[in-house]
Amino acid sequence: MSIQGFDPRSGAAAGLPIAEATPAQVDAACARAHRAFAPWSRLPAAKRAAVLEVVAEAIDASAGELVALADNETALGAPRLNGELKRTSNQLRLFAQALREGSYLEATLDRAAADSVPPRPELRRMLQPIGPVAVFAASNFPFAFSVAGGDTASALAAGCSVVVKAHEAHPHTAQATARVVAGALARAGAPDGVFGLVHGLAAGAQLVRHPGIKAAGFTGSTRGGRALFDMANARPDPIPFYGELGSVNPVLILPGAAAERGEEIARGFAASLTLGVGQFCTNPGLVFAPDGLVDALAAAVRQTAGGAMLSERIRDAYTAGTRALAGAAERIADGDGSEAAYGAAPQLFRVGLDAFAAEPDKYSEECFGPAAVVVAYSDPQRAIAELARLPGQLTASVHAADADAGAAANARDALRGIAGRIVYNAWPTGVAVAWGMQHGGPWPATTNPLHTSVGMTALRRWLVPVTFQGWPEALLPDELKAANPLGLPRRSDGALAVG
Repeated sequence: MSIQGFDPRSGAAAGLPIAEATPAQVDAACARAHRAFAPWSRLPAAKRAAVLEVVAEAIDASAGELVALADNETALGAPRLNGELKRTSNQLRLFAQALREGSYLEATLDRAAADSVPPRPELRRMLQPIGPVAVFAASNFPFAFSVAGGDTASALAAGCSVVVKAHEAHPHTAQATARVVAGALARAGAPDGVFGLVHGLAAGAQLVRHPGIKAAGFTGSTRGGRALFDMANARPDPIPFYGELGSVNPVLILPGAAAERGEEIARGFAASLTLGVGQFCTNPGLVFAPDGLVDALAAAVRQTAGGAMLSERIRDAYTAGTRALAGAAERIADGDGSEAAYGAAPQLFRVGLDAFAAEPDKYSEECFGPAAVVVAYSDPQRAIAELARLPGQLTASVHAADADAGAAANARDALRGIAGRIVYNAWPTGVAVAWGMQHGGPWPATTNPLHTSVGMTALRRWLVPVTFQGWPEALLPDELKAANPLGLPRRSDGALAVG
């Protein structure tokens, strides 16, 4: 069996087929990752940081080759892909900074206290890498969420070895990126096997079940993610499975904002909806808007154009999803179509608040692509009550004016229970790589709402705590020695201290 990429613009084969990994090859990749884990995890954080920076430089140096391959397999265009590639290298550099800063280890020292109740022994706690990690590349971000993307970067930074399962929509991009990453790791002195790549759906399932893999990261569909999540939990030794799945990213437009800047909001909505042909995990697919703003939203969508979707399968799923919406709601706008082989046109649907409230599941399932449902309301408090009933989301947004302050506060309180990131007077597309970012949310947005797949705290997914009780100073890791030779931020007897 082999994997064949296609040009979404023409439907023609993009490069030669790439063979799927055999079970023996997956076993070998996992064995190499297992052997590499101990030396990589014990490498001082500052040295791992330097290695990550070498990888970042190699990715930047290979931009021309990688972007050309990715454009041929995704049709995302050179400007978008160059920006995404730079995001990928920059997030490696940011993780290197996090390693040098050191707070991610959560180093904690408690002195013995014989007079406490109960008596307390000397305890020293820190986080340490969990083991070899499986990473599943995403279809819609061939760089930032794929072979060298956030899951790989954060796992390597944490001290874990990584085996990546390439996405079948861009196999040659994956292969070339892996070659660049592996070469840079070798030049920087990383242990052989700390990073590997496999192709094929069967290889992905084998990775999740493999006893050498201790955690997994996934970005993709709810159906595919749930299947792998169940595999991870059905193992004799269940492992953490961090899946980023589906989200409709609800938006509430309050009456004051609609009155003050309705046309601006409508244009912003249409741009966010159709960014990347709607193939972002954060594009706004469900909008609660005052009755009087619906026409402006529809007019803005009519001014948009479609484009090539990432693959035939994704285009077909979009067609099926919009067909289902057309059977449940009124289609009120179409953008211009596309002549690409896997082309799709933006679509906007309308439903009243009463109809939505009666059957919310019909309208709150992700239709991946440039389609959205507008829920027209007259009473903002009723709209807020329906928002609170939605399943878990990656993002939720509120557009408000000063006159909307009371309703905006109520919406804030409702949305913080369903979404990982709550946006005010802006659109959710675009996810910054920063300490303050939360890219996650309750099911079905992710399989674990405690964590983020973007930002510096993405490291936490690949780390587990260990406490050393009563160990002599000379045998403790440097991170926990009383003298703090690494100058780490630490908590000592309950008090935070830096260096």
